Amino acid sequence: MFELFSTRTRPSSSSRSAPNRWDWALLPLVLGVLAAMAYGASQMSRPFAVGESLPISLDPIYLPYYLLRTILRMFTALAFSLLFSFVFAAIAAKFRTAEKAMIPMLDILQSVPILGFQAIAIAPFIALFPGNLLGVECAAIFAIFTSQAWNMAFSLYQSMRTVPAELHEAARVFRLSGWQRFWRLELPYATPGLLWNMMMSMSGGWFFLVAAEAISVAGQDIKLPGIGSYIAVAIDAENGRAIAWAIGAMMAGILLYDQLFFRPLLAWADKFRFEESQADVAQQSWLLDWTRRSRWMQALSNLFWARMRRALGWFSVPYDGTSIRARAKPPDPRWTRVWDALLAAGALLATYKLVVFVHAEVGWSEVLHVVGLGGITLVRVMVLIGLASLIWVPIAVWIGLRPRYSQRVQAVAQFLAAFPVNLLFPAVVFVMVALKLNPNIWLSPLIIFGTQWYILFNVVAGASTIPNELRLAAGNLGLKGWLLWRRVYLPAVFPSFITGAITASGGSWNASIVAEYVSWGNTSLVADGLGSYIKQMTEQGDFHRIALGIGVMCIFVMLLNRFFWRKLYVLAEDRGR
Repeated sequence: MFELFSTRTRPSSSSRSAPNRWDWALLPLVLGVLAAMAYGASQMSRPFAVGESLPISLDPIYLPYYLLRTILRMFTALAFSLLFSFVFAAIAAKFRTAEKAMIPMLDILQSVPILGFQAIAIAPFIALFPGNLLGVECAAIFAIFTSQAWNMAFSLYQSMRTVPAELHEAARVFRLSGWQRFWRLELPYATPGLLWNMMMSMSGGWFFLVAAEAISVAGQDIKLPGIGSYIAVAIDAENGRAIAWAIGAMMAGILLYDQLFFRPLLAWADKFRFEESQADVAQQSWLLDWTRRSRWMQALSNLFWARMRRALGWFSVPYDGTSIRARAKPPDPRWTRVWDALLAAGALLATYKLVVFVHAEVGWSEVLHVVGLGGITLVRVMVLIGLASLIWVPIAVWIGLRPRYSQRVQAVAQFLAAFPVNLLFPAVVFVMVALKLNPNIWLSPLIIFGTQWYILFNVVAGASTIPNELRLAAGNLGLKGWLLWRRVYLPAVFPSFITGAITASGGSWNASIVAEYVSWGNTSLVADGLGSYIKQMTEQGDFHRIALGIGVMCIFVMLLNRFFWRKLYVLAEDRGR
C-alpha cells in the first residue's frame, strides 16, 4: 500500500511504439510550459546594476509577463522549501538530541518577519551575482522561501512522528534502512498532508508577495517585475482598476497551476492513504488521465522510477539470513546531558547578550512598553485562532471526507488563502473612517485573514486520510452526531489541527506587522500592538527598536509554543501511537 514506485521495471512494447493521440495532445502543453520557463529564466538573469530603474507599468497588457515571473519565483522557492523540509524533518524526527535544538529554532524562524530575512539576504545575494539581476531575484526567492519552508517542514516532521506503530514494526521486520524507510514508508505516509501544505505554502507566498518583490538596498527601491510589485505600485497610485486587474491575474495564475500541478499530484497521491479499502470517490485530474494514456510519458515515467528503484538499494542493511538485528541501543545518557548543557549555555549566552543590548541601546522602560504591546497582540492572536478553529475545523472535515467537493473548493480555497491583505486596505480604510470604528478591534480580523487557512488546509489533509474502513465501522456501530465527531473525526484530525494551529499562530504574529498598521493614500489607521510598533520603527529607521520588537515577538512565539501548543502536540503524538 505504501510502495512509492510502480511495479513495472522495463518499458513495455507499447511505450516504444509510435505516439498516440494523447501524446500529440500533451505535446503543445509541454512545449508551451518549457518555452515560458525558458523565457522567464532568461529575463531573471539579465545584466543589472544597483540604481538602475526597473519601471513597473500598470497597463494590464503586461500582467501575463508579470504573472510568469512571479510564478517562476514561487515554484523555485517551493522546490528549495521541499528540499529543506526533507532534510529538516528527517533529522528532527529521527534524532531527539537534534530535535531539542531544531524545533525551537523553527519556532524562531517562523516568527521572524519576512522583512527581517530580506534585510539579511539582500547584500550577500547581490554580492554573489554582481552586475546581474539574478542576485536581486535570489533575494526575492529567499524571501518567498521563508514564507513557505517552515510550514512544510513542520508538517512533514509531524507526519513522520505520527506514523502508526504497526507500520514501523513492518519496516523493522523487512529490515529497511533509514534511507529506505524514508522513501518507502515515511514519505508516502506523509504525502497527502505534505501536498496540502505545499498548496498552503504557495498561497502564503502570494500573501507576502508585495514584501518579497519590493527590494530596498543601498537607499534604492527595486521593484522586480511581478504581480507583487504591480500591486504595490497600484496601491501607491490609489488605482482601484489596476488592483482589480491584479486580482484577476492572481485568479488565473492560481487556477493554472492548480490544474497543471497540484490537482494531478493530489489525484496521484490518493493511493498513499492509510486504508485497506478504497473510498467510493477518489481525486480526479484530467491531466493525470492524459499522462497515463500517453505512451511517451509512460516511457519517461518507467525510466525515472527504474532509476529511483536502484537508488533505494543504497545504504541497505546487510542480512545473512541466520540472525536478526539486535535491538537498537539507547543513547548514552552522558552525551545527552552534555548536549543539554551546551543548549543551556547557548540560551544563557543569548540572554546575556540581550540584557547588554537592552541596557545599552533602548532602556528597560522601552522593553516593558514593548512587552505590553506584545501582550495585546497575543490576546488578538489567541482569540482569532480560537474563532477560526470553531469555524473552519467542521468545514475542513466535511470537505476532506468528500473528495468530490474537495476538488471543487480546492482552487477557491487556494485563492482565498493567497489573497494579499494589502488589497483590502482601500475598503477597510473607507469603512472604518466612514463608521468611525475602533482600530484596536476592527483591524484585528486582518491578522487572521491570511493565516486561518493553515488550519483549513491541514485539517482537510488530515480528514482526507481517515481510513474508509474506520468510517464504515462507525456507521455500522450507529455513531452519529456529536458522538461520531468526539470518537472518530476529532481524534483523527487532532494531530493535523495542532500542526495547522501552530503554523497559523506563528504566521499571525508575522501578519500583525501588516494588519495593525493600515494605510491608503494619506489616511493611516493604527492599532495598539507589537506589529504596529515594528512597522512604525521600520518607517522611522530605528534599527535598535526594530531588533527589540522582533526579539520580543520571537520570545512570545517560543513561550507560547513551548508551554501551550507543544503540550497539545505531545498529546497528539501519544494518540497517534
